[in-house]
Amino acid sequence: MATANQPILRFVLQNYRNFNARATRDALVAYWRHVEGGGKMFWAVAGAMSSAQLGITLAPAIRAGLIHGLSVTGANLEESLFRLVAHHAYKDFPDYRYFTKDDDTRILEARMRRVTDTSIPEDEAFRAVEKFIVPMWTEATAARRRRFWHEYFYELIQKLPADLHQGDPEACWLLAAARAGLPIVVPGYEDSTFGNIFASHVKTGECSALIVKSGIEYMAEFYDQYQQLSGGKGIGFFQIGGGIAGDFPICVVPSIKYDLGKPVKPWAYFCQISDSTTSYGSYSGATPNEKITWDKLTRDTPMHVIESDATIVAPLILDALLECRADPAAANALLAKHGL
Repeated sequence: MATANQPILRFVLQNYRNFNARATRDALVAYWRHVEGGGKMFWAVAGAMSSAQLGITLAPAIRAGLIHGLSVTGANLEESLFRLVAHHAYKDFPDYRYFTKDDDTRILEARMRRVTDTSIPEDEAFRAVEKFIVPMWTEATAARRRRFWHEYFYELIQKLPADLHQGDPEACWLLAAARAGLPIVVPGYEDSTFGNIFASHVKTGECSALIVKSGIEYMAEFYDQYQQLSGGKGIGFFQIGGGIAGDFPICVVPSIKYDLGKPVKPWAYFCQISDSTTSYGSYSGATPNEKITWDKLTRDTPMHVIESDATIVAPLILDALLECRADPAAANALLAKHGL
């Protein structure tokens, strides 16, 4: 974490000079300049970043006021909670590249669900959380109360007794976001374990599908949230991976402009971390320039593309930003020393 002599920021500035390293440095510096000047930053998180424990740096960044809104997949939302309640039961598989189908079948039979080199324990995670959240759904059904998907998780994670925490609560980004009341959208939440569990209870008639507000309602709510967040110096867009977690919220700008016919500020910054190779029709690999044609970004938007592994790059950026936040004067002196 951030310390007085700012080792992470110093390392990046000294060593990250070219190629993806330079892109990482430039994105970091532009991020800091934006929030230092009073701007805000919105994060879009795809992939399996919660299982990769991004919360170790994401949660402190939320508490430090470096992140002001989130778009996450349903999987990332629930997996942050899983890491909090079932951390000790996770099992890592560093040799997963050499697994056979029989090896993975044994993992299934052990009631584990592998995510690359780690695994989510079904009983300690899925079934344990199910005991808490299903009653919330049935109560909402009886009361005919409708909420956004993340609101159920915001309530649940804050009322869980501390003795049920196996992971470090300070490293749980969902808990940090809930406590901060951070604006959040979860597009396509149906594509998650608890989206499937919810669907099963709808099918049996135990729960009403109407107790969860739709993706359309998420966007309708996000119109107002974006207008509020983009005041002053504006809000930037920091994206990990591709898919719906990124494409859904970034569309808010052209939708306000063309569909609502209202004035709107463009995104004030853009950065995408992706290991997808730029190619014909590749969403994750599409360059930011393409977004200009959709009026999501403008030719004046600072744009950064880091073609690398987000599990390596994002914690470096976040830790360096935490160092900047902890001692802005020292950070700016370091930047000036490097001509930045």
